[in-house]
Amino acid sequence: MPRTRTILLALCLTASLHAGAQALIQHPWQGKRVAYFGDSITDPRNSGSQRKWWNWLQDWLGIEPYVYAISGRQWNDIPNQAEKLKAEHGNDFDAILIFIGTNDYNAAVPIGEWYTVSEDSVEVALHRQRETVLRRHRTPSMNKDTYRGRINIALQRVKQMFPDKQVVLLTPIHRGYFYGNEKNIQPEESYTNDIGLWLDDYVQSVKEASNIWAVPVIDLNATCGLFPLIKEHAIYCHNDKDELHPNDKGHIRMAKTVMYQLLALPCNFE
Repeated sequence: MPRTRTILLALCLTASLHAGAQALIQHPWQGKRVAYFGDSITDPRNSGSQRKWWNWLQDWLGIEPYVYAISGRQWNDIPNQAEKLKAEHGNDFDAILIFIGTNDYNAAVPIGEWYTVSEDSVEVALHRQRETVLRRHRTPSMNKDTYRGRINIALQRVKQMFPDKQVVLLTPIHRGYFYGNEKNIQPEESYTNDIGLWLDDYVQSVKEASNIWAVPVIDLNATCGLFPLIKEHAIYCHNDKDELHPNDKGHIRMAKTVMYQLLALPCNFE
């Protein structure tokens, strides 16, 4: 393209933006019906904030929320939340966002393996002849007592129940100190859990699940910016005894991040 034409095009685009062209952008999730699975950070009954991140998406994008998140729940509860969605709305919704995993870390759920590997026979064509050979064969681990097994169970169930729906995973956000009472004290993430694992191990597994189950992931741990391990970020936390749950300001920051990340993803496939 000639240089003068390139410059003119850039000027036109700049002028259009100043004229309010951003208002012409139609967000692909505008006005859709979205189910939210998760734990206390999504549960509307949690007192950490008056409004949750999905409330802001409702305001900004007109999303109709179907919220099934329950405080304290772990990945093994996702099939239950999916069943409730199915019972109440059938197939009459557009997408599912799954934001969970921080309680698995706190409960010291073992990470486990993604697959069970065995040796099995399989038919192949070698040198244009049909033969049966032995090869290593893997199947998803469905161990309900491990983190990866729980993710496998949940995502297989969700994809079986809703094969035509968009499913998006969100990684757990950073964890600060939490004191609920003398029976519920949770150190911040710079400490390992009871089996010597970091929160990072659980975050990484959610990112790996994206490839294993062909579902997009929004790495909220990395992209939303909340970092309750430093005192300056207390402005985003519920209070000094609860730096685990974001306050309203924290939820707005999360919601803005999710809104922009969702611009790159279709909400449905019609």
